[in-house]
Amino acid sequence: MEYKRQEISKLIYDKILSERISLTQQFYHSKDKIGYFFIDDLLPQAIVEEIYRVFPSVTEVECKNDIREKKYVAYQMNNYNELLEEVIYAFQSLQVVKLIGEICQLNNIYPDESLYAGGLSIMNYGSFLNPHLDNSHDKDRNMWRVLNLLYYVTPDWLIDYGGNLELWTDGLKENQVTIHSKYNRLVVMVTHQNSWHSVSKVIVDKERCCISNYYFSDFPVLLSDTFHVTSFRGRPGEIFKDTLLRIDSSFRGILRKIFKKGIRENPHHYKKKKPASR
Repeated sequence: MEYKRQEISKLIYDKILSERISLTQQFYHSKDKIGYFFIDDLLPQAIVEEIYRVFPSVTEVECKNDIREKKYVAYQMNNYNELLEEVIYAFQSLQVVKLIGEICQLNNIYPDESLYAGGLSIMNYGSFLNPHLDNSHDKDRNMWRVLNLLYYVTPDWLIDYGGNLELWTDGLKENQVTIHSKYNRLVVMVTHQNSWHSVSKVIVDKERCCISNYYFSDFPVLLSDTFHVTSFRGRPGEIFKDTLLRIDSSFRGILRKIFKKGIRENPHHYKKKKPASR
């Protein structure tokens, strides 16, 4: 069966709307630190099974592997099964964006058609993401990044497998909140200069697949927010690694203040083909 974004978007909207009260309460209780909510069974199982079935293999995508992270990403969506693009952009429909914004008490927010730092991600054995802050802006530094959406589609993914989202709500010296990257679960979290988060190391020979989107705004979430590049830190106990990552983040931050759009264009965005001129 062929699924289109309008149909998927309506299913997403209806499901979130049906649980709006509980999701609003969930967000309210976390908003003073790192605001977030999650919702299970987002889409009918038949659709999610098909999404997972057509996910690309790790040999078809880009691998990011250094001291900051190990994961596989894909964002040039016309290279993959059409359903994956339809699902990603279903999260960008105006009604879905508006509803999520209302739950998170944010007005005038916008989806990112270019999928800057968004798209698909795969994590397998040994994959991880160290604690980090997402880049504060869109690729052209015109808008503030305010929401991160993560939709997990791997069946039977147990919390003990790793690959789970971790929110450092009280800073990196305190215990983190772990959110299971459960099958058919959507997690929405606010991004600001205190939104430290990470992904625990995957410890099984399986693949955790995720679809991600970011929403942007003309204004930051916190009045105190300032521009920053994606900034990584070491986990508690990773003293030497933390020092290296602090130096790395500071150096890249200085470069971006000098070169507003960076020394080179960040390749992680969807380069759509322009229609042929007549």
